[in-house]
Amino acid sequence: MMATVLEHHINNAAVEFVDYFPSMILRLGEEAFIAELCSGFRLLMDVEKGLITFESLKRNSLLLGIHDMGDDELVWMLMEGDLDGDGALSQLEFCILMFRLSPGLMDAGPNKQVWVEDIDRRRRHVNDQIHVGFQ
Repeated sequence: MMATVLEHHINNAAVEFVDYFPSMILRLGEEAFIAELCSGFRLLMDVEKGLITFESLKRNSLLLGIHDMGDDELVWMLMEGDLDGDGALSQLEFCILMFRLSPGLMDAGPNKQVWVEDIDRRRRHVNDQIHVGFQ
C-alpha cells in the first residue's frame, strides 16, 4: 500500500493521506470500486442539487475527518476538481478528482491503459459540454 503525502501550506501543516484505492480495486474489482466511488459522492452531495457544494462538503466534513479545516481549504478542495467552473463537483468531476489524487491507482492493475483512456475520454466529454454551453 502506497502512502502519499500531500502538503498543504496553510498553517505550515502537512497532511498524510494513505492511498487505499489500489488495494480496494484488487479486493473489490473495478466495477465495485466505481460503485464505491459513486456511493462516496452521494454521501457528500447536496441532495437537492445533485452536486457536492461548499455547504454539503462543510456539513459532511466530520465524516471525512476534516472538520477542523477552514472554509478556504474546503473551497480549495472544490476548486481542485471543478472542471466546469460552477463551484461544485458533479459525480464525474468527483471521480476524476479521486483518480488524480491517487498516484497508486494507475499502477493497481493490468488495465492501466484502459483506466487512463476512460478518464481522458470523460474529461474531454466534460470539456466539450462546457464549450457547447458557451456557444
